[in-house]
Amino acid sequence: MTMTLNSPGSDAREDGGQGRVVLSGVSKIYGRAYAVENLDLDVQAGEFISLLGPSGCGKTTTLRMIGGFEFPDAGSISISGQAVHALPPHRRPVNTVFQAYALFPHMSVARNVAYGLTYASVPKAEIGGRVRDALAMVRMSHLADRMPAQLSGGQQQRIALARALVNRPAVLLLDEPMSALDRKLREEMQIELKLLQQQLGTTFVFVTHDQEEAMTMSDRIAVMNHGRIEQVGTPSAVYDAPGSAYVAGFIGQQNFFSGTIDRADGGAVGITVEGSRVATKRPSAPAVGEEATFAVRPEHVTVSTTAHPGANVIPATLMGVSQLGSALQLVLLTTGGVKITARAGRSEAVPTTIGSTVFCSWHADDVHVFPGAADA
Repeated sequence: MTMTLNSPGSDAREDGGQGRVVLSGVSKIYGRAYAVENLDLDVQAGEFISLLGPSGCGKTTTLRMIGGFEFPDAGSISISGQAVHALPPHRRPVNTVFQAYALFPHMSVARNVAYGLTYASVPKAEIGGRVRDALAMVRMSHLADRMPAQLSGGQQQRIALARALVNRPAVLLLDEPMSALDRKLREEMQIELKLLQQQLGTTFVFVTHDQEEAMTMSDRIAVMNHGRIEQVGTPSAVYDAPGSAYVAGFIGQQNFFSGTIDRADGGAVGITVEGSRVATKRPSAPAVGEEATFAVRPEHVTVSTTAHPGANVIPATLMGVSQLGSALQLVLLTTGGVKITARAGRSEAVPTTIGSTVFCSWHADDVHVFPGAADA
């Protein structure tokens, strides 16, 4: 397996603003396996972008290559218009907040935050003011003299952020920094982190496997799968217009139906599921006779006790009803064993009698179609 690495400056984009990150044809292999393969990504200056995907998809490896903790086997990386893929971490205008905050246990909060400035030989007269500013940004000024062991998980995370931001990096890299926090604190920190990023205007590259976390904070999301980017777009774009069946299934919930396209007319295409036609009006569908996957989100499924004429009406048995805060989730099973999940507001009138026969329906405009059968 022959790999080629661009020399610094050979192919790197030089038209980026302060904090812009450009990855061009970046690959990383371990043994004979690609961790990241021919990846292209353009992160705009001041953008909050999330690398989203399951474990092993290459998102952390990509982050580590941006930070200089791993070097690509091919391709180029530039930050603020400068080629950096061959530079060590301390020569890149980035700082990283890791999953483990790694605060120095023998140093006070203030000394932890000041460490990077001291290492960079910043004049002592300047260090105190910058540390105070950084602690004020994360609202931790009152804990400057505490030791890390005296802090909660959320407080330690804020200190780790202050320590990373005090050096005023062009890019801040965050590797699942909130995974150890409980749900309530994690949700609070998501809001605060996004507000802080907007206040600073610093480019944030955030790694997470949590779809809700990425949707909450990101300007754009790069959905990764097997070392490649499946789709890059705004949270609404990847949710409402997924570019592949993988993205459709990974971002939120989906009901999938697989089969062979048996009809195409007037811009609509369909397959037959248990005697009922599942149809979509979306363009770019596979041709008649080809295998396809249809997907519809639970919130687009209507459940009623009567059948309405038309496509996308399937009889089923109500198997379960769950409370999801402000919503109800209904689990239904067709006679052929296809599970359908529906979601409705608690104020909506929906059947709730377990074991009753109901009818699931949805608009053709709410169905996405993708080539090939759904993964088992």
